Amino acid sequence: MRLLSHTTCRRHLSNLLATAVLSMMLLPAAMGQQPAPATLNAPRAADRRITMLVNELIARQHLSKHKLDDEISNRALDQFEKKLDGMKFYFYQSDIDEFAKQRNELDNQLGAGDITFAYTVFNTFLKRIDERLVTVDELLKENLDFTVDESIITDPAKLAYAKTPAEAKDRWRKRIKFDLLTLKNDKTLKGEDPKVRLKRRYANFARRMHQTDSDELLEMYLTSVTTSYDPHTTFMSPSSLENFRIMMTLNLDGIGAQLEDRDGYTVLNKLIPGGAAEKSGQLKAEDRIVSVGQGENGEMVDVVEMKLNDVVSKIRGKAGTVVRLGVLPGAGGETKIVRIVRAKIELKDSEARGVIFEEGKKQDGSPFKIGVIDLPSFYMDMEAAREGQADFKSSTRDVKKLLDGFKAKGVDVVMLDLRRNGGGSLTEAISLTGLFIDEGPVVQVKDPNGRVTQYDDMESGIYWKGPLVVLESKFSASASEILAGAIQDYGRGLIIGDSTSHGKGTVQSLLDLGETMFKVGNPPNLGALKLTMQQFYRPNGESTQRRGVLADIVLPSITDHMDVSEADLDHALAFDKIPSAKFDKLDQVNTGLVNRLREASDARRKTSDDFKKLAGSIEKYKEQKTKKEIPLNEAKYLARRAELDADNEEQKIDERLNDSSKVVDRDFYFNECIGITIDYLRSLGKDKVAIK
Repeated sequence: MRLLSHTTCRRHLSNLLATAVLSMMLLPAAMGQQPAPATLNAPRAADRRITMLVNELIARQHLSKHKLDDEISNRALDQFEKKLDGMKFYFYQSDIDEFAKQRNELDNQLGAGDITFAYTVFNTFLKRIDERLVTVDELLKENLDFTVDESIITDPAKLAYAKTPAEAKDRWRKRIKFDLLTLKNDKTLKGEDPKVRLKRRYANFARRMHQTDSDELLEMYLTSVTTSYDPHTTFMSPSSLENFRIMMTLNLDGIGAQLEDRDGYTVLNKLIPGGAAEKSGQLKAEDRIVSVGQGENGEMVDVVEMKLNDVVSKIRGKAGTVVRLGVLPGAGGETKIVRIVRAKIELKDSEARGVIFEEGKKQDGSPFKIGVIDLPSFYMDMEAAREGQADFKSSTRDVKKLLDGFKAKGVDVVMLDLRRNGGGSLTEAISLTGLFIDEGPVVQVKDPNGRVTQYDDMESGIYWKGPLVVLESKFSASASEILAGAIQDYGRGLIIGDSTSHGKGTVQSLLDLGETMFKVGNPPNLGALKLTMQQFYRPNGESTQRRGVLADIVLPSITDHMDVSEADLDHALAFDKIPSAKFDKLDQVNTGLVNRLREASDARRKTSDDFKKLAGSIEKYKEQKTKKEIPLNEAKYLARRAELDADNEEQKIDERLNDSSKVVDRDFYFNECIGITIDYLRSLGKDKVAIK
């Protein structure tokens, strides 16, 4: 658990405000917000209708068939408290005791569409935030002793809520010490006083929380309820629904920039190559947007201190329309007005990309050609597909084009990298798997009534007949596991990576609440319910739920020991099996071959200094995770950090997952994947095609 990020509450609000990320290609590192709107005083009439509709849909269609009862009520309260104050820094025990009086009543309230309780809890949270802000200011004025032997506990399960102001202050004293120790070693400070940075950080957090609007609070609360059925049933506010659609289509209309909030200013973090902002030639990274005007003559609206989500909504618009930006240059100078014509932006960083590596030697002395495809998600422009557009965006189509290029260049083997692929469209998972197998079952799906439906690849023939290697990690989830599971069941390709994938074996459907409530006409955007309605199974009948897809060859990694799998989530549904479907296995992978490849890989890794160092890091990571606390004695803190910083390792992994600057990182880990792949090619001999 990283203490730097305000835990689950901030992460949740980052998701709520993801419009900023997707609609403008923004990075909401520190989202600024306006004064709290009056609508937070009480629920809106629409909240009641939406709540009742969400309850009705779950009762009718959720896979578990679990009723809205006292058990769900208890879970929902725990989830909501965890979202707001996961590390138990803000609420008092007396607050929690007061909330607990409603522990068995929330189901009755929710059944009637009443979410008043959410407002009660959240307003208490805001009150505690303001009190803790005063405490932070007081503590930052004190001379804190970093020679004392004490520690901060990082496991909330080992913590109780503070009972008194004195107890709360002592807990915050330790948190401030931890934050200061971390900032003292932060190279990005560049001479800035850590205390000044920390004071601003918590002031900004308080400001952002006070800017939570009714839609965001409704999403937080209803999602606390829906995730009490399973981790993936969630309520999306109108803006989150829009984000989801953008994510699936990989294109949007806007200026083409990554923005973030810095101390109330909307700052240009990066210009997207080929986007309207870059083409204008008038904007640079670090410029600050201070006002926004619509069209040629619209009023310039001041956006300083405005939350990032609202700034984005003003800047975003249809391609071909004009937006005017008041810009304060990052290098200094006076504010200037920049006119930009909005344009269509394709999110290239999120689509399939390929690269060819030449490694090793064939019998004729020429190198093996290895075609690598990085596939971050299974995306599809569903609306364009429904409308019958011939060129709708599709991961299968993009991968097909890459395979065409590989064929033209004589590639010997394809490596499909799914290590950061969290899933996406089920339709795309089936069609993309079909590129590597002939007609036959790809996935089986069971509904709440126990009915099983088999989904086959209907395309005759195999688009890529050559050898196939699939890379997976604990972050490979859902649709990724459908593909990897089918490839493994068919014996079509080799699976390399963490011991298992994420383990998400459930299927969600997106139910647009506006369309559900208003059957005709042009319905309003009321958000959506992403509802777990089915569970999927591999062709062999095994679910990937909780278990994931076990790798044929496991390579050591820290991610394999991180608590990020389905089984680590609250209320994850159980693993089970159904009868196997009928399918013809291919003979591209078998037990004897896998054992030989493992032995060769083990031998290489034993002589690798990089893998020896990784093994030591893994052991230190596991040890630090077990301790669940961090020393606040500066000498001991620095010694721990010099050995290995578990939180820092997780942060670096997170950065690598989000780094789209390269198709693949040619580090020692990936080089070993290539080594295994070349061994695999040689083992196949002349029979290097799935079907002749």
